[in-house]
Amino acid sequence: MTDDGFDGPGEMVGRVLGTADATPLQFWTAVAPDSYLQLDDVVVTRRELPDREPVTIAGVVTQVRARHEGAQFDSDVFAIADGTLPAQVQEAAEITTTRVDPELYVPPSPGAVVYRAEGDARDRALHFDRMERRIPMGMGRDGVPVYLNADFLDGSRGAHVSISGISGVATKTSFATFLLYSVFRSGVLGGDAVNAKALIFNVKGEDLLFLDHPNTRLDDATRASYAKLGLVAGAFPDVRVYAPPRVGDSSGTPDVSSRLTGVDSFYWTLSEFCADRLLPYVFADADDERQQYTMVVHSVAAHLARHAQPADGGVSLDGVRLGSYADLVDHIVDQLNDDETRSDWAGSAVGLGTVNAFARRLIGSKKDLSRLIRGDLATRRPHSINTAESAQVTVVDLHNLPDRAQRFVVGVTLKSEFERKEKSGTAKPLLFVVLDELNKYAPREGSSPIKEVLLDIAERGRSLGVILVGAQQTASEVERRIVTNSAVRVVGRLDPAEASRPEYGFLPPAQRQRALLAKPGTMFVNQPDIPVPLCLEFPFPAWATRVSEAGRAPSETLRSITQSADPFAVVGSGGATSDDDIPF
Repeated sequence: MTDDGFDGPGEMVGRVLGTADATPLQFWTAVAPDSYLQLDDVVVTRRELPDREPVTIAGVVTQVRARHEGAQFDSDVFAIADGTLPAQVQEAAEITTTRVDPELYVPPSPGAVVYRAEGDARDRALHFDRMERRIPMGMGRDGVPVYLNADFLDGSRGAHVSISGISGVATKTSFATFLLYSVFRSGVLGGDAVNAKALIFNVKGEDLLFLDHPNTRLDDATRASYAKLGLVAGAFPDVRVYAPPRVGDSSGTPDVSSRLTGVDSFYWTLSEFCADRLLPYVFADADDERQQYTMVVHSVAAHLARHAQPADGGVSLDGVRLGSYADLVDHIVDQLNDDETRSDWAGSAVGLGTVNAFARRLIGSKKDLSRLIRGDLATRRPHSINTAESAQVTVVDLHNLPDRAQRFVVGVTLKSEFERKEKSGTAKPLLFVVLDELNKYAPREGSSPIKEVLLDIAERGRSLGVILVGAQQTASEVERRIVTNSAVRVVGRLDPAEASRPEYGFLPPAQRQRALLAKPGTMFVNQPDIPVPLCLEFPFPAWATRVSEAGRAPSETLRSITQSADPFAVVGSGGATSDDDIPF
C-alpha cells in the first residue's frame, strides 16, 4: 500500500506532472530517478474523489522527453556536465488515456503516483479483458502478447483489414499470413476453424507457394515466441496452389519453377468465358470505364452469352467453331467490321470510332489472355478456382502474368467467390481474401469491374462472411470506402510523404514519425475498441517464405488435383467418369 492508499498494479514509475495541464484524455508524468518509461509502455494511476469511488485512469506512453532543470541557455549543458552549474536531468512521459474505470472523466491529480501496468492491470488498460475472443497478433514493446478482438475481424461487429507500408520493408504480406495462421490455429473460431477458408493472391515472386513447408531457419527462440502467443510454430497444414498454364504449352502445365509438386493449373474454357459474361474483366483497368467503348463491351458480352454454344472444347458462333481465345477475338472483330452484323453485336447507337477503339483494345488482349482462356484442354479436367472445394488455404499465383491478365484473374475469381457466398445465404464458413497491391485493383479514381467487386466485398462482405485483408503501399491511393470499411488498420514502414496524408490520422504524431523508421516485423495496429494504435512485433514465419527456406514437403502435396484426374480425359467430353485415378 502506497502513501496515496492505492495498491498499485506494478512498479511505481513516477508521478503526474504538475507543471503541465492534466486532462481526462491526456496527461504528463514525471519519471522517477531510478526508473524509465519508453514509448508504448502501459501505465495506470488513480484519482481519489469525495463521496465517490476512486477512478482508475490507464493509458499508453505516446511521447517521452528529457531536459535539464536549472539550465537557461543552450551552452549551460557544458557547465552542468563539468559540475560548475547545478542542475538535474528530469524525464517526463506523455500519457494518452485508453481506459477510465468507472467512466467518470476527471483529470488525474498532480503528484498522483503512476505505476507500470502489468498482468491484469495491463489487460484492463488495453481492453483485452473485454475481448471474449482474442487473436494473438504479436508482442508489445514490453514483451507481452498483444491481441486483436475477433469480433472486429470475423464480421460480428466489424470486418476487413487494411495494411499499408513500403514494399519490401513493411512486411505487409508476412503480417497478413501470420494473422491468418493465428486465426486458424489459435482456437478463436472454435469449431468453425475447420471449415474457414483463405484465398491468397500471390503477386510477387514465388514466396507464398511454400506456406505448407516448414521453415528450416526456425529456431528455439522463435518457437518460444509462438508458444508465448499460445500458438504452435509450424507450417499451414492444408494448402493448395494454383498457377496459370505455361505460354505455348498445349498440356496446360503450371507455370512455376521452384515448386514442383502440389500445383494445379487454372484456366477458363471458351464456353465459360462466354456463358459467364467474363468479357468486361478483359477491360478491368480503371481507365477503361471512362471510355465510351464500355457500352460495346457489355453489348458483346451479352451477345456471346446468348449465342455461343459449346463445341468440342471450344464454342460455336454463327456456324463457325472457335477453338482458341485468339480465334474468338478475331471472329468478334470481323463481325464488328462487317456493316451488316455490327449492330447485332454492338448496338445501333454506337459510332464506328467507338467500335474501333474496342476492337483495338480487344486485339491487344490476345497475347496476355490466350493461355488463360482455352478451347484445347479437357473441359471436365479440374481447372476452376473454387475455395469451397479446395484446401483451407488456396494460393493463386499471378507473378508470371502480365498486368492485364492479373486483373482478369483477380476480378473473375473474386466475382465467382462472392457470388457463391451470396447463393449460400450464410456467413459461415468464413472466407478470408488476401490481396496485395490494392491500390492497383481499387484505385481512388475511376471505376472498373474489379473495383466494383471489391467495393461490394468491403460494404456487404461482412454479412456474407467474406473478409478482405488488403495490402497496399499507399492507402491514400485506395478507394476511400474500402479503407473506411476496414475495422482494423495496420501500418508498417511508411514513406515520409505518405505518412503525412490524412488517411493516417489515427496515428499519434510520435507513431507517425516512428513509422518512417520501423524495422521489418514492427507494425502499428489500430482497432475500434482501443483508442491508441498498439505497436507490436510479430514472430518470424514458421513456414517457408522462399524456396531456400523450405523444409520437406508434406505428403499431401505429392498429389494435386491435376495429378489425380483421369489422364485419358477427352477434349470436349462432359460428365463424370468412373475410371479409377492413376495410382502413385
